[in-house]
Amino acid sequence: MTIELTNRIEMADSDELSLDMLFDWLERMPVPEGYTVEIVEGAIYMSPQRDNHWDLIANLYDQLRTKYPRARVKNEIRVDYPGHLNGFSSDVFLIKEGAAKGPSGRWHYQDVEFIAEVISRDTAKNDYGPKRDAYALAGVPVYLIVDPYIGQCHVFTEPKDGTYRAAPAVKFGDPIDLTDTVVGLAVTTDEFGWD
Repeated sequence: MTIELTNRIEMADSDELSLDMLFDWLERMPVPEGYTVEIVEGAIYMSPQRDNHWDLIANLYDQLRTKYPRARVKNEIRVDYPGHLNGFSSDVFLIKEGAAKGPSGRWHYQDVEFIAEVISRDTAKNDYGPKRDAYALAGVPVYLIVDPYIGQCHVFTEPKDGTYRAAPAVKFGDPIDLTDTVVGLAVTTDEFGWD
């Protein structure tokens, strides 16, 4: 489900909108349980978490936990990214060692070292487009897209001038070698399932 705020008459002057204001409104909305909400370029997206989607996130989380303490591995917590009204709730992400939350109580995008997004059919265009661009602009060193609809993973590294270097796609069943990146481990995909 997508709610385009720019279509609402009372919010016509989007220059006055802020992410905090939008998220405050969202907290008062009846968002169904099991939905993830994020704001991408000023548009609000609510996506249901399907069983396979959650299994893939849990698998990635568990693999990161073999190397990193719980305090550094995060799941679906709001982080604001560069660009126009970008407040994302990434599926799984890794915070730098020693990072601290800002005065707002949120993590800084400058402290995010790795992000993994598991594609949802309705919001895939965001993960492959504006979110990837915002992550590159933010300088997130490694961005992984897990796409259960095609059974592949896409790795993006070395952000420069708002773009990533892309590696060849990795099909489910093959390992994703991130040992030479800030992640420092190989992600196994042999338990990844197709949707």
